[in-house]
Amino acid sequence: MEVGKIQKVEEFSKKKEFTAKQYMKFWLPSLIGVLLFLVPISVNDKVTIGLGVLADALQGAIADYIPLFMTIILFLSAVGSFVVKLTKIEAINKSIFLSSLFDITPFWVTLRCIGAVFAVVTLNEIGPEFIWSSFTGGVVLYDLIPVLMVWFLFACLFMPLLLQFGLMDFIGTLVRKIMFPLFKLPGRSSVDALASWMGSGTVGVLLTTQQYESGYYTKREASVVATNFSIASIAFSLVIAKFLNIDHMFIQFYFTVIVTGIIAAVICPRIPPLSLKKDVYYEPVGKQIDEVVPEGVSSFRWGVLQAVEKASQVKSYRSVVKSGVQNVIDIWFALIPLVMALGTIALIIAEFTPIFTYLSYPFVPFLQLLQIPEAHAAAPAMIVGFADMFLPAVIGSGIESELTRFIIGVMSLTQLIYMSEIGILLLKSKIPLSFVQLFIIFLQRTIITLPVAAGMAHFLFF
Repeated sequence: MEVGKIQKVEEFSKKKEFTAKQYMKFWLPSLIGVLLFLVPISVNDKVTIGLGVLADALQGAIADYIPLFMTIILFLSAVGSFVVKLTKIEAINKSIFLSSLFDITPFWVTLRCIGAVFAVVTLNEIGPEFIWSSFTGGVVLYDLIPVLMVWFLFACLFMPLLLQFGLMDFIGTLVRKIMFPLFKLPGRSSVDALASWMGSGTVGVLLTTQQYESGYYTKREASVVATNFSIASIAFSLVIAKFLNIDHMFIQFYFTVIVTGIIAAVICPRIPPLSLKKDVYYEPVGKQIDEVVPEGVSSFRWGVLQAVEKASQVKSYRSVVKSGVQNVIDIWFALIPLVMALGTIALIIAEFTPIFTYLSYPFVPFLQLLQIPEAHAAAPAMIVGFADMFLPAVIGSGIESELTRFIIGVMSLTQLIYMSEIGILLLKSKIPLSFVQLFIIFLQRTIITLPVAAGMAHFLFF
């Protein structure tokens, strides 16, 4: 097998098409992708990325129109799905893209309809107030969806720069020796983590789902990356810190987030349910990845050759743009209606029922054992993050103890699995993760990271 790979390297080196133009086809789009997705920049004292600058600029320019625009999109999504289920439209059946977009199961049609109804009710502030209040539907339609709309717009359009021109293949080959022993993952998963860290967790999950459906992750690898590496961005972490009034300790705060996140990412993949996931690739495409470097060949050289070969497979930039536009439409018509439906329901449960309070009772003695002040007030914040990442900060903002607020902030960022955004994206994807499994992983991450966060807070910073 190694002999064959060495021969492959020699063949790559001799290929005439690997000209300066072919190398440029790899590094130029990849460089633009790195600058947009992975390089942190400071704008108005806010750390973000190039993609974030574009998203913030667009959102600022059309902010007043986004709720109405997305309500129309949600309405069209629901009506289109409903009509397609009742009547077989030949034009849609002939189009693979339109068929996959609208010809869906009754369950997903129902959720799209619920999302559309919630959006209309919230936009017009009609019907039961618990649906459209500023703590439930209002949060989703006016705060969450505008961010998702603009971020996914630019992420889907520019993500091919990371995926299709060899960057993932190049970086994956270079860092495999670190990622595989530590996390049992391909090297390219480091790009997912960086995209989340610098941009947003949803961008990281979107990247992971596309890699899985393209044959670059196994079921286990995709599940692990999506639930352990889709970390919150630095920008959002600073928002949480400011909301909890601990931004004067941001360096200590984010250092604790990184350490606890790494520990959870080492442990969680080694225990069920993640450890039980099969190392098989998405069946329709099969295995498309090869990061193992042959003997006698440097990782850098092999990575470059793999990357140039990947870039050479792009025959038309028009097809890349078309694929990006289709991804945007798919996200807007298929994912965001679910965010509106399930996100609103989750927030209604969190705000108007005692379910999360009851679920948090077992954490009270745990918090007391860790000597965390105001344990009873802090306990709901340990569990409510499953509904939405921002809710623990809302609960924790009224707690007097700075140490407790510090720990709540760390936990809200390291639990990762929250249904209003990432959870829905995972359930909609082909990655084999169920709702129950997501909740179990959420609890595992909470139990693993809480003692670490408490220990660091007690012994290093307070």
